[in-house]
Amino acid sequence: MIPKAMEEFLGRHLPPYVREHRVLRNDGMAFIEFGPLDVDRLSRLGIKVDRLGPRLVACMWIEESDLEIGGYLVVDNLAMGQPSMGGIRMRPDLTPAAVHNLARGMTLKNAAADLPFGGGKSGIVCRSDVSSRERTEVVRGFARLLARYQEIYIPGPDVGTNDADMKAIACENGMDGAVSKTADMGGNRIDELGGAAYGVVIATKALLGQLDKLRILPQFKELEVPEETKMDVLVQGFGAVGAHVARIFQEYEPQNAPLITGISDETGYLYSSSGLECKELFDLWKKHGTVVQRFYHDRLDRDCAGPEQLVFSNSCDKLLTESAFCFVPAAPVPNYLDVNASSNPSMTVDRMGDWKIIVEGANTYSPDPDRKAARRRMERAVYRDKGVLIATDYLVNSGGVIYAAHERLIPTPEHLRIPPERLGDPEAVDAWLKQNRREFKILADKRREAAEKKLEEVIRRNMAELVEGLCDDHDSLPCDMAEQISINRIASREKKRKVRDVMAGIPTIGIDSSATEAAGLIVESNSPIVAVVSQKGKLIGIVTEWDMTEAMARELSADTLLPSIMTTDVISVPPDCTILDCIRRLENYEISAMPVVEQDQVLGVVSGDILARRTLFRLLQTMT
Repeated sequence: MIPKAMEEFLGRHLPPYVREHRVLRNDGMAFIEFGPLDVDRLSRLGIKVDRLGPRLVACMWIEESDLEIGGYLVVDNLAMGQPSMGGIRMRPDLTPAAVHNLARGMTLKNAAADLPFGGGKSGIVCRSDVSSRERTEVVRGFARLLARYQEIYIPGPDVGTNDADMKAIACENGMDGAVSKTADMGGNRIDELGGAAYGVVIATKALLGQLDKLRILPQFKELEVPEETKMDVLVQGFGAVGAHVARIFQEYEPQNAPLITGISDETGYLYSSSGLECKELFDLWKKHGTVVQRFYHDRLDRDCAGPEQLVFSNSCDKLLTESAFCFVPAAPVPNYLDVNASSNPSMTVDRMGDWKIIVEGANTYSPDPDRKAARRRMERAVYRDKGVLIATDYLVNSGGVIYAAHERLIPTPEHLRIPPERLGDPEAVDAWLKQNRREFKILADKRREAAEKKLEEVIRRNMAELVEGLCDDHDSLPCDMAEQISINRIASREKKRKVRDVMAGIPTIGIDSSATEAAGLIVESNSPIVAVVSQKGKLIGIVTEWDMTEAMARELSADTLLPSIMTTDVISVPPDCTILDCIRRLENYEISAMPVVEQDQVLGVVSGDILARRTLFRLLQTMT
């Protein structure tokens, strides 16, 4: 059944007609789908269509179930490649707009990471009080819903889900049905490796080598860049990302490890100017989840390090009043800084500590206009007025998605794919995985090594482009430059796409057919044109909606044969034509659609409507 919270939301925001007549039903499952042309309906859901997307928004649920199983999928765009990639979030209060925010972040993150995958995200609307058994059934049910979209979306873990859930999805939908799977499926153990944290560490180290260039900007003219061993770091949110940031800083180049002087979690914050014991804190986190209060009271009990050397507060946000060269926001709090308190930030800019760089480990980006405006206000105060460089989240914390992507970039060999007869049977899948344990370990190691190389390369490039871009354009803010870096990569990839990548099927008809038959084919196929072909499939002409209208105006008989009404001077496009050249051809000839033809054989059709739905049409228009 549809989750109650989801049903109430859709009831408030969608007219009864949409809820009743746009539902697609298949095998006990229900779907309501919206595309980029559904501007008004998406607006009702809180989603604004722009030049990047979204490509698809789906509301979906299982009708024939005793459990509430349902949620949302947003495929933002597929310009970087197909399918899109992004995690599944599980929360009771998810909305389509919230999932869209996350999907847009994945669009920019995948582009910044130069991965051949579009941006997408999904969310399971699930009560927090479900039992462990019920939760497993909800995940497996959601996997069956996602199976409809496997060609355009691959899920990974996110808040509320984990690699075991991805294994459950792969058990239902096959090895390519999810990424960030468990190690016994060839996954990269991202939670254990700290993928996003690895990116934060690399970004910080790369920035140290780039910061001297910023001295040409007035707010950075007095900047002093420390040696790595003398750099101090604050970590907000000692959790899945933050704890690994501290660990990797110590392990990546031990001889150049910086001082982690402050950390926070939900129990408070710790600060010591001489540095905290990262290994002890990390081990505590692995064992207990939260560390701050436990660590401090343990120190008091042992009477070591002296309480005067260790600052503790049960107010976690006060960490942001401490000073350090580098601040890493890694808590699940997108609004960690703001110019005033009305938005309830972790800290206001006037009370923040003295920092020089902010390297965002947490996801902070949102396409929402109000949140983007607030972000710009914050950056004007922090970057321009205080001289603090901000490395935007999706430029630096893409380590997780880079690891995950290599489960597709280095494909699972055919002989290691789950046999079809075992899909949907977790016990049978586990038995099969054990038989192939050694080969999956080799595959996982190969993927990990390739991912680490890619991560180093792309994040160092991102930091170089960020600093160089800000030096070239003194008026830009870091958020502007970060978005431009990603959009430039998307635009570059989009410009290289070919007509064959987006064309739709075209209905064909014989030369001896009638106008009535052609009209019926246009209606049945919902195609703007019908191709008239010879017996050998050679294109002879086309019949368009306009041809049919003109025939009616001339009062021709419905039995009139096609040679009397068809267009023989056909404007066509080859399949290897770029999307941009295709747009220009449509504009130059003032037509709305044309067949795709190669060696006189008709392969498909491309139209303004298809380009609007299958490409970043608005972005491409700015390049014509």
